[in-house]
Amino acid sequence: MMISLFQRLSALSLILFLFGCSSTPDVPAFSASGYLADRGAVRIWRKNSDHQAVHIRTLFTPFNGDVVETTDYIWLEDALISVQRKVSGAQPDDVTLRFDQEGGLNFMQRQLAGRREAVSPDAVELYKFDAQRMRKVSDALLSGRVFLKQGHWLGGNLIETCEGQRVTPAFDMNALQSLAQQQRSTSEPLMVSWLEAEEGVQLLRVSQQDDCAEQPKEADF
Repeated sequence: MMISLFQRLSALSLILFLFGCSSTPDVPAFSASGYLADRGAVRIWRKNSDHQAVHIRTLFTPFNGDVVETTDYIWLEDALISVQRKVSGAQPDDVTLRFDQEGGLNFMQRQLAGRREAVSPDAVELYKFDAQRMRKVSDALLSGRVFLKQGHWLGGNLIETCEGQRVTPAFDMNALQSLAQQQRSTSEPLMVSWLEAEEGVQLLRVSQQDDCAEQPKEADF
């Protein structure tokens, strides 16, 4: 399931993946990006620490909204040392893997509903492969200056961000019509996630959930 979620990127992120710089992009120490996958939205938060540690969190939300998949990857001096994946929903599935700096596995655990299982060697390799791929995707998106923004929709192009600022993203008419249509079907305020780049603005996700509450903060990340 993990590989299928990320194997096909949106056209924008695929282009950035192919042509983006492979080195660490010149971006703030704490940043956010994302892309549209074939089955849902992927939001990515990243923190680069002074001691050469990199922490990336991906949050995959399918279009049907039945599960949420959160994965935390941590590297130390370019060595993957930790993967923690949590799947919520009717069938929760939590996986924790820890590695030494030579790549050897020194801890693994898979927690399903009511029981624990070992993680197969093939599955461990898939998690490691996915981790390196997601880091390259993050590098490419940030090298392309593609940044994630989130906030509560106030009508029209006006949004109050999770940080409390009022901004007016350049949403196109289709995005505005989609927001208006979804707002008519609920009395709850809409939460909007979008991407900003030099090429323009892309609406990423619209939800009635308070995504600001789950957005990580730099001090706690």
